[in-house]
Amino acid sequence: MNEDLKFFAQPGLITQPGQYATLFDGLPAGIGDLCRLVQGSHIHIFWTERYGLKLPEDRQGEVQLRWMENRLRRLVELDSRPLTETRPPERRLVGNCRDFSVMLASILQHQEVPARPRCGFGTYFIPDHYEDHWVCEYWNAQQGRWILVDAQLDEIQREVLNISFDPLDVPRDRFIVGGLAWQMCRSGKADPDRFGIAGMHGLWFVRGDFVRDVAALNKLELLPWDCWGLTEANDASLSPGDWKLLDDLAELTSGDVPDFETVRSLYQNTPGLRVAGEVHSYTSAGVGTVAIPAAA
Repeated sequence: MNEDLKFFAQPGLITQPGQYATLFDGLPAGIGDLCRLVQGSHIHIFWTERYGLKLPEDRQGEVQLRWMENRLRRLVELDSRPLTETRPPERRLVGNCRDFSVMLASILQHQEVPARPRCGFGTYFIPDHYEDHWVCEYWNAQQGRWILVDAQLDEIQREVLNISFDPLDVPRDRFIVGGLAWQMCRSGKADPDRFGIAGMHGLWFVRGDFVRDVAALNKLELLPWDCWGLTEANDASLSPGDWKLLDDLAELTSGDVPDFETVRSLYQNTPGLRVAGEVHSYTSAGVGTVAIPAAA
């Protein structure tokens, strides 16, 4: 295994399960089985009513749980059974697409399988629209390639969304990673206003997901509403150097990132790109400042 693969085969600051690592011991190795475990322990905050659950207001804050160790702590509070036991909807941990992806990556890394959540846009939620979304990418050693997996898409969601592809091997024209979305918009191949979620859209939104994907590639898989540096700047305030940096990064990260060493170096050495101690978290309660430990 080369050094890049070794890097992704170990947990980072966020995917580290901490004192709950034993929950991952003895789990199956098959991707399909692991996705079912994630689906059986999580419920997406936007899909709760499809599962017959009216989510209590005091549980909506579970989507704010950023660190895997904290998410596992809450999961055990809700239901202490092994992860191989499917929870009823009311005892599943509330999350979103990012959380399904981070959970799968955390389990795979525990099994020493290279894995990394990716931030970008799904084309399979709303027609003619690129929806803000996360999936997990893992290294398939047998096939010698990185494969995108949407751990959120269980049987119910596949039926509602009329999914025609295999969620265990998502085609790269169905999930558009942040760098590719940036390239599509910058080249005029796609309209930036078709990229977004909940009324938020445009090139600034694409830039946010793109920079979050770069951070995730550096094992800092922040919440979708965590912002810093280049994710918070408006287009008019970007310098020519900023635009060039983003265009160069997009070229490097628009696929499965064959030159990760360069991406890693740019992230580590570029103010505004690397998270430097804290982020601003934009929630319905307002804007909060969250301390982030030194990057992985």
